Amino acid sequence: MSLSVDVFVRGPDGQRRVLDVPEGRDDSAGFESWRTTVWGSEPVRALGARFLPVLADGDLEVEAEDVAQFLGEVALLREHLDAIAQSTQRPRGLAEHREGLVRRLRNLEIAALHARMIEGGVLVW
Repeated sequence: MSLSVDVFVRGPDGQRRVLDVPEGRDDSAGFESWRTTVWGSEPVRALGARFLPVLADGDLEVEAEDVAQFLGEVALLREHLDAIAQSTQRPRGLAEHREGLVRRLRNLEIAALHARMIEGGVLVW
């Protein structure tokens, strides 16, 4: 099983409506094990991340008003990509793990940028 990243909007009744993933867009946010081994890992937490570590205990729902801060966190992790890759690498090779991180961070960023444009939120589950 894998983690997915989606965009949602709130209806007038406050209910969350998850939008379809546009054709050709990758919605992968990593393997299910990444909840704890990457996004919830100590190296990510030590950087001051507050959104993605939530995945260690459940799903992550970023409301519209927090999307800009979420984008900042994605940028922060990208700045420390090599250190995160090195400290969270598993049996796969470092280069492959690093490339997986690059791809998943980009997917998170694309979803968040879309959410920001439509005043929606981001769901990672």
